[in-house]
Amino acid sequence: MDPRIARIRRKLAEAPYLPDRSHSFGEEHHQFRLAPPLTEQRVAQFEADNGIDLPPAFRDFLTAIGSTGAAPFYRLLPLERCTFYTMNPMGEPDAPRGFTEADPLRPNGDLFLDIIEAGCCDVVLLGITGPLTGRVLTGNSDGFWGPNVSSATDFLAWYERWLDQMAAGKDNRALELTSPGVRAQRRGPNS
Repeated sequence: MDPRIARIRRKLAEAPYLPDRSHSFGEEHHQFRLAPPLTEQRVAQFEADNGIDLPPAFRDFLTAIGSTGAAPFYRLLPLERCTFYTMNPMGEPDAPRGFTEADPLRPNGDLFLDIIEAGCCDVVLLGITGPLTGRVLTGNSDGFWGPNVSSATDFLAWYERWLDQMAAGKDNRALELTSPGVRAQRRGPNS
């Protein structure tokens, strides 16, 4: 088993009790809990139904850590609620690119899976095919802001980075984190 699995479990269990941690937008919906992991059979059935292979790190997360819940924004989506997308073609120079829902059995480009409930038209996608396989991207499906490819090499690294940033009290607007200092400023000195 990937050694990061045990480390992520520990960090996830500690996060709610860290007094100076940052807060993720929407965390009241998941309260740092994950639903039980999925069985290998359930994940294999999803892959077979959609004609895809999930990237190994994401698959390991689903089968060893949890299936839905604690994540940036509102929550990690249940696998059956994840939507497939392809990236829209390049338009005007320097114009952001959006994403279009896709049929995984008849894709028109590289496939991405929406794995995090981010709200509105915002998406947190996992590369399923093509050069970004296994990488996490954030973007807007309507192209209001362009895709941002995480420097984390896979889902486990991305998720652990989120936990580390939360534990360190860092403000990270790309992940919708609010640091203790920013929260104090918003409340004001007399709050």
